[in-house]
Amino acid sequence: MVLALFWGSLQILKRLQVPRGGAWAGLRVVGATAVGPRERVVVVEIGETWLVVGVAPGRVSSLGSVPRQETSPVAAPESPDFKAWLKQVMERRKNEI
Repeated sequence: MVLALFWGSLQILKRLQVPRGGAWAGLRVVGATAVGPRERVVVVEIGETWLVVGVAPGRVSSLGSVPRQETSPVAAPESPDFKAWLKQVMERRKNEI
């Protein structure tokens, strides 16, 4: 009886638990590039805003944000043009401030 109750409790917990690692529908990685051996700059889309974040072991820092833009296949993650695109967007953002 105790084992059946235990097994039933586990089944209920599995159904109630939020899946781990699942993508949130409003969050998408637009692009990323390595800036060091363990550091990356990542552009994340949240709704109509792109957040530029720095990612290092044990730390995520906001570097800025820009309005959502149209992407092309060339600007895919790890493409050689991503660094130039990111620099251009950040300079444009700096000039707006």
